[in-house]
Amino acid sequence: MTNVIEMINITKEFPGIKAVDAVSFELKKQEIHALLGENGAGKSTLMSVLFGLYQAEEGIIKVNNKEVKIDSPNIANDLGIGMVHQHFKLVDDFTVVENIILGYEPTKGMVLDINKAQEKIMALSEKYHLNVEPDAKIENISVGMQQRVEILKMLYRNNDILIFDEPTAVLTPQEIEELMKIMKALIKEGKSIILITHKLKEIKMVADRCTVLRRGKYIGTVDVTTTNTNEMANMMVGREVDFGVSKDECQPGDIVLKVNNLSMFNDKKFKVVDDISFEIRRGEIYGLAGIEGNGQTDLVYGITGLKKVNDGQIILNNIDITNIGVKKRFDIGLGHIPEDRHKHGLILDFNMAQNMVLHTYNKKPYQNNGIIIENEIVKLTDQLINDFDIRSSLGAKTMVRQMSGGNQQKVIIAREIHLSPDLLVIVQPTRGLDVGAIEYIHKQIIKERDKGKAILLISLELDEVMNLSDRIAVIYQGKIMGEVNPKETDEKQLGLMMVGYQQ
Repeated sequence: MTNVIEMINITKEFPGIKAVDAVSFELKKQEIHALLGENGAGKSTLMSVLFGLYQAEEGIIKVNNKEVKIDSPNIANDLGIGMVHQHFKLVDDFTVVENIILGYEPTKGMVLDINKAQEKIMALSEKYHLNVEPDAKIENISVGMQQRVEILKMLYRNNDILIFDEPTAVLTPQEIEELMKIMKALIKEGKSIILITHKLKEIKMVADRCTVLRRGKYIGTVDVTTTNTNEMANMMVGREVDFGVSKDECQPGDIVLKVNNLSMFNDKKFKVVDDISFEIRRGEIYGLAGIEGNGQTDLVYGITGLKKVNDGQIILNNIDITNIGVKKRFDIGLGHIPEDRHKHGLILDFNMAQNMVLHTYNKKPYQNNGIIIENEIVKLTDQLINDFDIRSSLGAKTMVRQMSGGNQQKVIIAREIHLSPDLLVIVQPTRGLDVGAIEYIHKQIIKERDKGKAILLISLELDEVMNLSDRIAVIYQGKIMGEVNPKETDEKQLGLMMVGYQQ
């Protein structure tokens, strides 16, 4: 099978770090080639070089056996290369159609021919089962549909070489399954795909070959069908990885969080949280399972103060926090690892040190008489960088916007776990993290539980909910369908409850 892409001895440096160090990579026609590595291993950087977002200091790129210079995404597009980025590049105020045709608008004379564009988009949508609402604004559609828009953008431009950067990081299990089918259909149509990921299960599901990077260096390329997940994990992190979660029996103490008959409405006056009641005690992890969009996000917003509740009561450490501000809730003992790390977890144009003290910059030892003590902030950040293996080019001074998604996630987790609040609300904690980081984060969550902290865990990864939780509640259409003991249930039973079967 012929190579459609060859990258030979590519080196890309940033201040203080060699992100990609003499890496070679090839993609054959009509194959799905996975690019695997830890957070900050250089995967996205290597593909950003191929897509023209970065220019390499050294190395050669060949497309269809012809040496090329790709110094912008427009040139990459002209060469048939498209990319779906981990954080989508869509304009929220534009419609689906407007986003897809942006930069490639068809005209009739001097006038935009929107009908012609819509016809082509709907034909592509039908052909590849990429169902979208053409007139819907991006801000009003699900993350899964936004990803379909990104894929249609590539197909609209007639790209034959498709790069997917962590495509499943924000998808539900059902959407992941659908995406895998779409990828296989694209291959049958003659496309070639590079899949950047660190989800070994998904590599086994769709990839033909897998190339592994570690700390910017090439480790090897393997045939996926003849290589098991343990071997790939070992190549990725350089050691054996424990996929299980070991923990002692739960020893619940006093009630930390009590939610009484909580109800919330969305902007369209539809009840999205419907008379929910539960409590979480010290020393236990309370897992909440459910398909995305069934009220979890609103419930979390209500508990953390990001959204006003319409009815009911939230008690934290015996204090009614239902109507008090976010900052006061943190002072009373709340911590939050949010679902959307960009919107609610980080200030992207602050450096890592500044992000580490977002809750505590006004407290000693980080300030004295209103003056920020920078040395103390950097000392804390350096400690957390070491403890949580956060990778970046300039350490504490790195602008968070310049970090990989997985390392951004580690910044939030390090900050919130270091504060060790009485109640830790954790949403999708390992989204975008590699297996080595997941293993470490799970141990830290268990450690917090064993210190007597109460934890509310919300995750779309069912095995994560089952492995970590001491009790599991299932939410469906804003209601709690029932509670189960993780030792006495399985994914099938949880799955039935998640689609509305009463326990």
